[in-house]
Amino acid sequence: MMRQESTDDTEDVSLFDADDEGIRRTKKAKIRHPVASFFHLFFRVSAILVYLLCELLSSSFIACMVTIILLLSCDFWTVKNITGRLMVGLRWWNQVDDDGKSQWVFEARKPSTQAKKVLSEAESRIFWLGLIACPIMWVIFAFSTLFSFKIKWLAVVIMGVVLQGANLYGYVKCKVGGKKTLTSMATSYLGQQFLRQVRI
Repeated sequence: MMRQESTDDTEDVSLFDADDEGIRRTKKAKIRHPVASFFHLFFRVSAILVYLLCELLSSSFIACMVTIILLLSCDFWTVKNITGRLMVGLRWWNQVDDDGKSQWVFEARKPSTQAKKVLSEAESRIFWLGLIACPIMWVIFAFSTLFSFKIKWLAVVIMGVVLQGANLYGYVKCKVGGKKTLTSMATSYLGQQFLRQVRI
């Protein structure tokens, strides 16, 4: 796994395709993105509740399994692509270059006074609490599944551990390993393409 490096002479580009509207707005609310905060917790808590109440809700194992996996998938996509950028200014992804090599990219918003206005401390707490607590719950479920010999649920629990653990790993890597602020993918990609063209 490789970390994409940024150069100091590139301009700082927003994590979003458009300008941050939150910078211009002077909101006094502590939670600046209530919809993102809601969905950050909704999918992951719903998946846990469906897992816990599945035998009460439905007698069909397949229906419960599909519902839980859909909720986990929605959670993975939402946290990775939306709530991480809005709530804490972090994002991560994997890209494959022209040589076929896979590169992991970890990006953090540059700490500035404008970024601090956009990011909320309450949202940051909600983000990290949900990001850490739910994978721990799925690990507990994995052990309880093994000890209670409910092997049919093992695949579902492993999906929960893998999907939520991947997001946790990615964002911890962004937060801890992101000592250098990275520019956007588009800027770095164009720079790499330009260098390749010059070499040819």
